[in-house]
Amino acid sequence: MSALPHDASASPSYAALFADRYDDWFAASTTDSTVGFLAALAKEGPPGPLLELGSGTGRVVLPLAALGLTVEGLDASPEMTAQLHAKPGGSTVRVTLGDFSAPPGPADAGRYALVYAAGGTFAELDTQEAQRRCLASAARRLRPGGRFVLDAHLPEALATLGSGTQPVDTPGGGFVFRTRTLHPARQQYTSDYAVLDDGRMRHVRVSFRYFSPGELDLLAELAGLRLVRRTGGWSGRPLTDSSTHHVSVYQLPA
Repeated sequence: MSALPHDASASPSYAALFADRYDDWFAASTTDSTVGFLAALAKEGPPGPLLELGSGTGRVVLPLAALGLTVEGLDASPEMTAQLHAKPGGSTVRVTLGDFSAPPGPADAGRYALVYAAGGTFAELDTQEAQRRCLASAARRLRPGGRFVLDAHLPEALATLGSGTQPVDTPGGGFVFRTRTLHPARQQYTSDYAVLDDGRMRHVRVSFRYFSPGELDLLAELAGLRLVRRTGGWSGRPLTDSSTHHVSVYQLPA
């Protein structure tokens, strides 16, 4: 996706420096389709609230709440969360500050009908163990029959696109360039963002761990989740050989 992912496990200085300008510099073109996909998915499962892992400044949470859904957030950044709460409707959204790969507290176990991670947030957990713990935590948060959904790059597409620098569309001004560097030996990649804003150059580096759909399915199975759907994006289009991303939907069996 052409947006800097929400702060989930990156350093706090990233959120402190960029939270107030995040929405100006980084916007995802898939927001409408993401919201539509999740709203439709919420109707398929049991009743209950939704939870976004890495809710950030509210790009997805707030449109879902505006549709009348009860949506909550879990994020590591108080700065990003403050931006969410300052927006119209944001003060009514419950956001818990914390690590979303950690086990839930007793009050949140079995609470949610749908848990999701959008914008590549899940891949910001840059070790297999952290990703395994996140899936286990998500499963413990779900009601029986509830769903967990995430989006991610397909590793073959990452390999084809390779490393390089490209501009990022910025809705609110400034110039943003992203340099992506693959690290196959670690099954990781880094994205370096250079932002020219008001005559100043700012830089942030975010690390990701990529994974095959098969590896993700195995980690999900270990958490007690089973795959029910995989598409080629939030639009719901089929997953094909030309897809660059996938959206995977898992269910906690009733």
